[in-house]
Amino acid sequence: MSETRTAAELDQEAFVRGVLEDFYRDGKPPWDSGITPPELVALIEGPGALTAGRVLELGCGTGTNAVYLAQHGWQVTAVDLVDRAVQQAREKAAAAGSDVTVLCADATRLDEVGLPGPYDLFFDLSCYCGIPPHRRDAYTAGVTKRAAPDARLLMFGYGPGAFDDSWSGVTADELSARFAGWQLADVTPGTNPVPTFWFTLRRAAA
Repeated sequence: MSETRTAAELDQEAFVRGVLEDFYRDGKPPWDSGITPPELVALIEGPGALTAGRVLELGCGTGTNAVYLAQHGWQVTAVDLVDRAVQQAREKAAAAGSDVTVLCADATRLDEVGLPGPYDLFFDLSCYCGIPPHRRDAYTAGVTKRAAPDARLLMFGYGPGAFDDSWSGVTADELSARFAGWQLADVTPGTNPVPTFWFTLRRAAA
C-alpha cells in the first residue's frame, strides 16, 4: 500500500536526509565520537548485564557500537540511512574482524529490507529524535514487530528545543504514549550542553 505524504512531510524527510548526508560528506559527524557510550557498556558488561543474543542498531553511523556489540558476543544487524556511513561501518567491522550485517535502510521502513527478527536488544544513538513526527509511529511499529518477549530498547535522544527546527527531539511522555506494550523502565539525563536523555524501554514478556 502506498503512503500519502504532504509536501511539508516530504520536505521534513528530505531535510533530515540532506543534513545527515552533508555531515558524512564533509567529515566526522558530531554524534560519531568513535567511543562506545558507558550507558551501552553498562548494559552489556555491567551488573545484571544482558545475555548476548540478537541486536538491531538503528542509525549505526560508522559502526563503532555495532562492532563493540559483536565483540561481546552479540549477533549484530545495523542499519543507517546514509550510504557513506554504511560503507564506513562495513569497513570498520571488516578491519576489526567482526561479523556485523550492515544495511542501508530507513529505520522507519524496516519491512523494505527484510529484517524479520526477533531481536533481544535495540540500540538507538540519536536516531529516533531526528525522525519527522509523521514517521515515528512507523519506527515504533517496526521495532515492536521485531521485538522478542522482554526485549530492551536503549535510546539516546536530544530533548525538544535542542535544534533550530520545531519538531526534532524526544520526551519520556512521547515514548510512553507511542510504545504500546513497552514499559519505560528508566530515564537518565545526559551530560550534554543541551537537554539529552538516555531512555530504557522494556518489551512486555510473552
